[in-house]
This record gives sequence, structure tokens and C-alpha cells, in this order.
Amino acid sequence: MPGWLPGVARQPSPHCDARPVGSAVDLLVIHGISLPPDEFGGDWIDALFCGELPRRLAALTAQGQAPPPFLQAIQTLRVSAHLLVRRDGQVVQYVPLQARAWHAGVSCWEGRERCNDFSIGIELEGADETPYEACQYHQLAALCRQIMDRYPAITPARIVGHCDIAPGRKTDPGTAFDWAALRRMLAAPA
Repeated sequence: MPGWLPGVARQPSPHCDARPVGSAVDLLVIHGISLPPDEFGGDWIDALFCGELPRRLAALTAQGQAPPPFLQAIQTLRVSAHLLVRRDGQVVQYVPLQARAWHAGVSCWEGRERCNDFSIGIELEGADETPYEACQYHQLAALCRQIMDRYPAITPARIVGHCDIAPGRKTDPGTAFDWAALRRMLAAPA
């Protein structure tokens, strides 16, 4: 199926739509996410991106368990990303590459607003100040190469962080993200 990467787990998200006519994809945005914050593992990210968070939290309440307060606060968000790289290196795709995922929010790059219109978003399971895993960098570099092959306007210089397109509002992928390591991997032969 067009826009889905081969060999990648799929969890289709309803939080996407068509890109505006004439929007050329020429930016790749790296994000960091953990749900609840600074906790890794589980399927809360899947639940958020797939619109299942309200149902999952209601089920916890029905079982007499208190849902995590942070998750309660974000349960009405309608967000997604094209891809997620989990801590163990597993890759999940939520949105086909040609579609607009809702990952960037209010954003601007090189004078162009609404970065969702012309970007692909990759989330890394992590936190701003927690080092990412080596397997995540390897998977991220492989994904970047695949995406750059499909969208040649995306060059290593056009791979940015969420913090770069929403400064003052977002800080991810954070200070722990090793941009130099990613750049070295992308410069090395595949």
C-alpha cells in the first residue's frame, strides 16, 4: 500500500488527513515522547495516536483504578506521527507518508508555517534528558534513509527537531538527543 514502509508494524491512526494540494514534502521532524512523562514501555503512545486514550482511561476507572493524571489531562488531544521508534528499536507506523500527520502543532520552518503540511514526523520513545538507545539511532537512521529516498528534497540539513520548528513551545527531542551521532550515521554508507 502506498505510503506504508515495508517490514514496519502498522497501527493506523484516524488523526491525519490529506496534505494541501501542491504541498511538497521536504522536511523531517524528530520528536521525543514518553507516556506518562519519563516512563517507557506500555502502549499509551499507541492509545494516544490512535484515539483510544479516552476509552482506555474509562476502562481503568471502571476497574476501580485511578488513571494517571497526566494522561487524563491529554486524553482529548488529537495527535499522531508518521512513525515511532520504541526504546527497544521496534518501529510502528501510524500514518502513511503521503498523508498529513498531526505532529507539529503551531510551527514554522524557514518562514513557512504549519509544518504538518510539508513534513514527516518521527517520534522517539524517550525524554529530553534521558539518553536515547543505540538501537533507536540505528532505526532512525535507516528510516531517514528510506524517507530521503522517497522524498529527495529531504536532505540531512532538512532533518530537524520539534524544538527547531516550535522554539519556546517545544524542547524535544531534548538535550539528550545526539544530533552528531545521527549525522555521522547518515553520512556513512548504508
